[in-house]
Amino acid sequence: MTIQTAFTFITGAIGDIYEEREASNIAHIVLEHITGLGKLDRIIHKERALTPEQKEQLMAAIAALQRMEPIQYITGTAWFYGLEFNVSPAVLIPRPETEELVDWIVKDAVGRHGLHILDIGTGSGCIPLSLKSVLPDASISGADVSDAALDVARSNGVKLNLDVNFRRLDALDPAQMAGLEHFDIIVSNPPYITQKEQAEMQQQVWGFEPSLALFVPDNDALLFYRHIALTALEKLRKPGLLYFEINEALGKEVVGLLQGLGFEQVELKQDFFGKDRMVKAGITA
Repeated sequence: MTIQTAFTFITGAIGDIYEEREASNIAHIVLEHITGLGKLDRIIHKERALTPEQKEQLMAAIAALQRMEPIQYITGTAWFYGLEFNVSPAVLIPRPETEELVDWIVKDAVGRHGLHILDIGTGSGCIPLSLKSVLPDASISGADVSDAALDVARSNGVKLNLDVNFRRLDALDPAQMAGLEHFDIIVSNPPYITQKEQAEMQQQVWGFEPSLALFVPDNDALLFYRHIALTALEKLRKPGLLYFEINEALGKEVVGLLQGLGFEQVELKQDFFGKDRMVKAGITA
């Protein structure tokens, strides 16, 4: 099997699952992962035969794709904010809307030096590591309740040669939260999908990504926002900023929660697709 016939084989094998353009993009990613060749080199060497080991990898990848496993878990990598991150089923796959949250924080931090920043529910570490890449003099921490997620985050810190302190933290444990030091900025992309919304989600998400990082009870969708916001009232230096990624259906509720707790200048921001996706809140006194 040559590189060219392998491409055709992949797109044909997943054509009933993915539309043509997406199947083509996935085939390119799989072949680059297997061969180590970029798109141009694969065109030049399209008649090169796959080795037996590469054929075995190809068949395993196709079987995983047919099970609707996300391509990022198959390759073990995902791009975020211009950086390549390791990912596994222990962490959520970084998404473009979260890049917009990072960009918002970066723009607000321009001209400020020596910031102390905490990301709660860090997963792969994509938020704090991306912030560290553009705010090198900031002291940044990432926290998660999952030891497996922290292993992935620490591997990304080593891979990217970025100094972020990763620690274990249960955001729903008041004692652990009370033990935190003070920060200038707290950010979180917490679980925010209700159980009833699961039925509307793609299987690629709920079937493979960690439920611990996705779902909240139907009767308490603001669970994590409330716990983190209460901690932020105590642990943010004045002036301090709190940033959340949110469920698009809960924008008004999150804003109302933060205003009710006494945060100032609460701002709801839409993502590139026009969905309510981020909230920023300040505290000055």
